[in-house]
Amino acid sequence: MLCVALLSGCTITEHVRPVTRGTEIKKIYVQNNHELHMKGLVPEVVSQLELLGYQAETYEAKPPADAKYFMTVTANWRWDMAMYLFYFRVMLFEDGRAIGTAEYDARRGGGNVSKFGPTAEKIRPLLEQMLHDATRPPRSTSLGQP
Repeated sequence: MLCVALLSGCTITEHVRPVTRGTEIKKIYVQNNHELHMKGLVPEVVSQLELLGYQAETYEAKPPADAKYFMTVTANWRWDMAMYLFYFRVMLFEDGRAIGTAEYDARRGGGNVSKFGPTAEKIRPLLEQMLHDATRPPRSTSLGQP
């Protein structure tokens, strides 16, 4: 019984609500959340979106008027022998309506050593799952050809 109680205190959860299959997304605007402890997180999210084949750009207080798709980012870090990602959540909106979310939650992961490690490796699979069924713009394959 004690083992069950101890193990339940070591849980890291991930929840993803993917976008609907076939949602055509060309560009995603990502909110530049200045309250994040890690200044490089938003650029990392933008980079991950670009690696997935989307155009991505940051915005400040509110998305540009022509932004069909925009994303908010929330994250917290904690210290336990080293800094680690404690909580991460992105929400993807289409015309102001939430259409996808991804969350990493290590709030109950006290004894779980997998909480340590690069943040990028934790958020990459979440973004991939959330956007798996979305339609991306075609990638340009021409190298200087007309």
